Amino acid sequence: MRRRLHAWQVLLWWHHFFLLWITIDGQARYTIPEELKQGSVVGNISKDLGLVVSELYQRKLRITSEAGKQYFTVDLAKGELVVSERIDREGLCGPKSPCLLPLEVVIENPLQLHRVDIEIQDINDNSPEFPTKKRY
Repeated sequence: MRRRLHAWQVLLWWHHFFLLWITIDGQARYTIPEELKQGSVVGNISKDLGLVVSELYQRKLRITSEAGKQYFTVDLAKGELVVSERIDREGLCGPKSPCLLPLEVVIENPLQLHRVDIEIQDINDNSPEFPTKKRY
């Protein structure tokens, strides 16, 4: 009896593993300069992830971000990833380099998950500060 129960647990674990495996489809990475204007196109996410543009709306494509703000949207008619809010690299990442903003693209019917990393490059918009030497 115990051996049969263990076999079912192993079988169930493998089933869940493969079910999750087929829902995670791909990854894309884009590099953009900070402070892009609202409406700027980052890339064609449908093409890069192998999605059909005409199905994006009915499959309820949405983007989630760990940053708490929604810096990007998807133009569902064109399949393009678009900047929805200006990004200040220093405010988002501070001195950390590289500055990566991970996104999760979720699509339904059937469920698919895609990871998209956006690297935000510094455009050196801050004036340099040089330490002054004090002479005694």
